[in-house]
Amino acid sequence: MPLAMPASWYLASSWCSTSGGRTTWRQVSYLTWGVLQERVMTRSYGATATSPGERFTDSQFLVLMNRVLALIVAGLSCVLCKQPRHGAPMYRYSFASLSNVLSSWCQYEALKFVSFPTQVLAKASKVIPVMLMGKLVSRRSYEHWEYLTAGLISIGVSMFLLSSGPEPRSSPATTLSGLILLAGYIAFDSFTSNWQDALFSYKMSSVQMMFGVNLFSCLFTVGSLLEQGALLEGTRFMGRHSEFAAHALLLSICSACGQLFIFYTIGQFGAAVFTIIMTLRQAFAILLSCLLYGHTVTVVGGLGVAVVFAALLLRVYARGRLKQRGKKPVPMESPVQKV
Repeated sequence: MPLAMPASWYLASSWCSTSGGRTTWRQVSYLTWGVLQERVMTRSYGATATSPGERFTDSQFLVLMNRVLALIVAGLSCVLCKQPRHGAPMYRYSFASLSNVLSSWCQYEALKFVSFPTQVLAKASKVIPVMLMGKLVSRRSYEHWEYLTAGLISIGVSMFLLSSGPEPRSSPATTLSGLILLAGYIAFDSFTSNWQDALFSYKMSSVQMMFGVNLFSCLFTVGSLLEQGALLEGTRFMGRHSEFAAHALLLSICSACGQLFIFYTIGQFGAAVFTIIMTLRQAFAILLSCLLYGHTVTVVGGLGVAVVFAALLLRVYARGRLKQRGKKPVPMESPVQKV
């Protein structure tokens, strides 16, 4: 089992280009982020022999911290490093930020109205909707084998996620409202990445994209927290528990590093490849959680991993055949990107 993760990271990154090292580091950043998030949201802080402590429950406050640090990192990079001339209108970043906020809201609200298997299938099946949205937003075309491998990856990841890791004790029944919210989540999320992909047509750098998107994301998130009255409460919780402050800072650092690689990946390879990598990250995060917290991996889960590996190998083979025939793969070299 310990040998599976390095091989998985290598395969997931190397099939897209020689810059697989960057993708691998992005996976490491977000895997660490996932483990820390589980620690922050599921364990108590300040526990003593006489007190059980208290849990932090406002995930939106963590999102704000992540975005603020990412904004600072991107801003410093823009100031200290030479950047191309910025030509994109600033308001265009707000579309990606707003759709990202709406997709997050739909995702969290949908959890109240859909069953656990439905949640998993929706998260694992975003690749094809992203490809279809790419045809609409970016006028991008895909080969038949790309749809096939995307479908196989979704099936394999779904098998692994549904059969491995901890399942919630109580899972709500799926309702029509839940399905509508899930559809909204997938649609907004697909638009976000493809719109960012399209913004790269202005020949901007990945850190310029990161700065613009996080600027508007911070504004939207602060507005939401102020409207709910949760900003001060999150700050007070951080003041009461220094361990939480350290975890939140490390979480934000991992998120900022991950964003650097996210925007690079979108800029170089497009929204579809980025979504495939993020879909695989869900399976890797569950696998890491299984290793760290003692969850089990079933036979069906192992079979799902095998299906994913087969799809990735098929993708590598198909791209190699296209290169031998002198035909350039269409989606990997698009100048447009998703935020």
